[in-house]
Amino acid sequence: MENVELDVIYEEEEIVETRKPKKPSIFKNQRVTRNIVDVFLYILLIAASIVWLFPIVWLVANAFRGESTGPASYFFPKEYTFNNFINLFTTTEMPYGRWFLNTLIVAIASSVISTLIVLLTSYTFSRLDFKGRKGLMKFLMVLGMFPGFMSMIIIYNILKTIGLLPTSSEPVPDANYIISLILVGTSGAAMGYLVSKGYFDTISKSIDEAAEIDGANKAQIFWHIILPLSKPIVIFTALTAFMGPWGDYIFIRTINKGQVSAYNVALGLWKMINENQSYLGRYFTMFCAGSVLVSIPIVALFMVMQRYYVSGVTGGAVKG
Repeated sequence: MENVELDVIYEEEEIVETRKPKKPSIFKNQRVTRNIVDVFLYILLIAASIVWLFPIVWLVANAFRGESTGPASYFFPKEYTFNNFINLFTTTEMPYGRWFLNTLIVAIASSVISTLIVLLTSYTFSRLDFKGRKGLMKFLMVLGMFPGFMSMIIIYNILKTIGLLPTSSEPVPDANYIISLILVGTSGAAMGYLVSKGYFDTISKSIDEAAEIDGANKAQIFWHIILPLSKPIVIFTALTAFMGPWGDYIFIRTINKGQVSAYNVALGLWKMINENQSYLGRYFTMFCAGSVLVSIPIVALFMVMQRYYVSGVTGGAVKG
């Protein structure tokens, strides 16, 4: 009897042992696997950051380089100086200060006008229900998918026909090029309505109805109620509208045939190192200094407005 009981006990112990979960191997342990993946991702991100930061650090280092030769074969300069930044605003052959002012005027004017057009268009599509509304929205969306440079030759001929661009060898005032760039930068602004409309859709229409009961019209509702509630999307729209003209090169390169005083920064920096190979040694460090200066406004705007920019994107993507 005792032997039978012992056999039963042994069998039960064997069953319990067989049911005990086996210890997972190192590759089946989720925590270890997650740590390995995290380490791999960190290494990949560090490598990508080095690749991304390397040209920026190199550019800034050369902006302060004291040697007057062209691109150096060494990374860090042997001499450091601020003369490159001073020469940008004192060299008459390369009037960087005038280029910077031209770019600033075009970017600010285009940003203000484009922001108004986009917000008014978005509010109209978001709040008003009229015949052909959906068809017009689809048409603008499809039209906005075509790159702007496809119509560049037509725009150039239109601007020349209305007298903004020269029709002969005689130059036109620099203001004509600035006005042309502003017109080009704002003419297609309405096609960027989608994100702003999505943001306006998240604002309850009951606010509009309450204001209408109090006697407010559509314009008063937009300017005094909806717009103050839409600071993130206003800043997002203004920043995106500012960046385009600030870095424009293609169109100004097309319409300007050599009037240096009417250049913007992008075309002026190109002139420093590409128009004449003899410039490469003379103006390369000035080119680096100018590139650093032109990036400062964009970096400063994004650092100050970052939280509004992000909230504008995420808010406009909800129903956009």
